[in-house]
Amino acid sequence: MVGMKIPMQRRVFLRGLAGLAAAGLLPLARAQTGEILTRAIPSTGFRLPVIGLGSWLTFDVGAHPARRANVRGIIGAFFERGGAMIDSSPMYLTAQAVIGAALAELDNDGALFSATKVWIPGRGPGAWQMESALESWGLDHFDLLYVHNLLDWDAHLPWMREWQAEGRARHIGVTTSHGRRHGELLDVMAREKMDCVQFTYNIAHREAERRLLPAAAERGLGVVINRPFDGGGLFRRVRAQPLPPWAGEIACENWAQFFLKFIVSHPAVSCAIPATSNIAHLHENMAALHAPLPDAAMRREMIRYFEDG
Repeated sequence: MVGMKIPMQRRVFLRGLAGLAAAGLLPLARAQTGEILTRAIPSTGFRLPVIGLGSWLTFDVGAHPARRANVRGIIGAFFERGGAMIDSSPMYLTAQAVIGAALAELDNDGALFSATKVWIPGRGPGAWQMESALESWGLDHFDLLYVHNLLDWDAHLPWMREWQAEGRARHIGVTTSHGRRHGELLDVMAREKMDCVQFTYNIAHREAERRLLPAAAERGLGVVINRPFDGGGLFRRVRAQPLPPWAGEIACENWAQFFLKFIVSHPAVSCAIPATSNIAHLHENMAALHAPLPDAAMRREMIRYFEDG
């Protein structure tokens, strides 16, 4: 499988490698020679690998031993492939405790860039919720602390700045995954001092190109992209469509890499955070961490090919 040049559909690829994945013998998706791609968070200069790891739905596995072991394997492989940012939230139920348990059992988590979100109204409850989150992760600080979906952001950002001054949060910001809240997000970005924002952007939903991404660049904010595959909807749209023959020019062997490289090639994007509970998907996604990226002309061609299909 390594070095194969014939494009494959994501599901076909998985069927072909299911046995290897189950046995822990999955090879890298390709022999990577490109550099690991990183972007600096403008406020601190911290360089972040452009592919991170989300945990919505996928890491909420409770106390189930086999599923916890699977999460541990995914996180371990994520670090081995050069990843850093793991993103979670109390909204994701048991995901934070599952992440913390996995980190406690891994010995290759030194690159961790921890990111989570406060998701409760009120200063006091918010601070308590993040104290609990630190305990769940087994950490003494978070690298990035957000307000989830702008919930009571004006109450939370002041105490989050206090945490930042105390070294308990390295970066702070706000998130949304709802297009209808872009106006509110823009207002917060214009008014508040922070480091990062998170919102949705992918090849099918490019509304962020009009105002959010330019505003983030102008304000010197790091940008983390959620829902990079539109909850799997992008794969359903291309189910019967082969990769374009020129995808190899940017080292894309599957649609996951095609979609991720489109996102992280935007100069304002710092990191995309696909979520997965499948080790084969993880390896596909992490291959997008390597150069080259499409230029502006190829990005336009990627959009045309996706929309014409």
